[in-house]
Amino acid sequence: MKVLAAMSGGVDSAVAAARLRDAGHEVTGVHLALSAKPATMREGARGCCSVEDSRDARRCADVLDIPFYVWDMAARFRDDVVEPFVAEYAAGRTPNPCLRCNEKIKFTAVLERARALGFDAVGTGHYARLDDDGVLRRAADPDKDQSYVLGVLRPDQLAGALFPLGDSPKTEVRAEAAERGLVVAEKPDSHDICFIPSGDTRGFLAERIGEAPGEMVAPGGEVVGHHRGVHDFTVGQRHGLGISRPAPDGRPRYVLGLEPVSRTVRVGPAEDLDVTSLHATDPVWLAEPPTTCVVQVRAHGGLADATVRLDADGVDVTLDAPLRGVAPGQAVVFYRPEDGGDVVLGSATITSTRR
Repeated sequence: MKVLAAMSGGVDSAVAAARLRDAGHEVTGVHLALSAKPATMREGARGCCSVEDSRDARRCADVLDIPFYVWDMAARFRDDVVEPFVAEYAAGRTPNPCLRCNEKIKFTAVLERARALGFDAVGTGHYARLDDDGVLRRAADPDKDQSYVLGVLRPDQLAGALFPLGDSPKTEVRAEAAERGLVVAEKPDSHDICFIPSGDTRGFLAERIGEAPGEMVAPGGEVVGHHRGVHDFTVGQRHGLGISRPAPDGRPRYVLGLEPVSRTVRVGPAEDLDVTSLHATDPVWLAEPPTTCVVQVRAHGGLADATVRLDADGVDVTLDAPLRGVAPGQAVVFYRPEDGGDVVLGSATITSTRR
C-alpha cells in the first residue's frame, strides 16, 4: 500500500511512520505547515508545527530513509480551524480545535490531496485502533486514547486512515523511538492548543474579538461582577472569574452559562453544573444509531451511560447519571455500551444542555 505518513515533528508520528514502513508499505513523510509564521508556533512543550518541528520531522524521515515533503496548509488551517474557533467562542460556545483539525485538515484536505497523488491512505500517530472492517476503537492505553477527537470522521475518511500506535502504551513508543535512533525520542509532547503556543487563550481571543463588557450574574439575578467579554470563559470554569467577593455560603462559584447577546456570564455553585440531558446536531454515524450507549463529552473524561433519541434537528441524549462542565460547542461521541464502551458509533455537536 502507498501511504502518506503525517509527521508533526513529534515522537508519535515518527514511530507511526517507522511502523508503517516496517509493515511493508511504500511510505512518504509529509509535514504540514499550518502557520504563516511557523517560528511562533512552539514554546517549549506548547504548540507545534514550527520550523523546529519541521526540521525534526525531516531528520526522522532521513533516519527512516523515506521521502519527505512539507505541505503548506496555512490558509486552509486558518479558514477551517482557527477562524471557526474564534467565531465559536464569540458566540458563547466551546469548540475543540483538535477535533476540527482531524475532520477538516488531516482527513479531508490532506487525504484528498494524497489520493489525488496516488496514495491509498494517510497514517498518523493518533492513539486509536481501526479494525480492517473500519470499526474505530479506543486505544489500548486509556491515558492516551484519542478516539474522541477522531469520532467526527466519516466512514469514507476512516477508510483512508491508518493508526499504527493504537495497541501501544506511550512508554513503549518512546523506547522504540530511542532504539531506532530518532532524535525526538525524548521530545516533550505538545500541550494545549497548537496555534496558541503561549497557552494564553484569553489573550489570543481578545486580540481577535476585542472587548464586549458585561455582567456576571448569580442565581436570583444579583450582579456579582463584570467582565470584558463572554469569550473569556467556558462553562465549568472556576478560576480567573475576577469576582471580588465570595458567595454568601463561602463556596466557590463556577461559570454556569454564557449569553453573548446580553453579554451575561451566569455563575453559581458546582451542583448547578449538573447536566442530565443534552441536544446535539450534525450527527455523523459509523454504525446504526444506538438507543443506548456510552457518551463522552470531553477529550479526557466526561463519560456516562445514556439513552439516545433521534429527532428532526439531531439527537436528544438523556444521561443515566449527571455530568458537569458540559458546554455547547463540544462534541458528544457515542460508544457501544458492550466491551466497556470501546467501539465508536458516531458523534454530534452539542447545542444545548438541561439540568
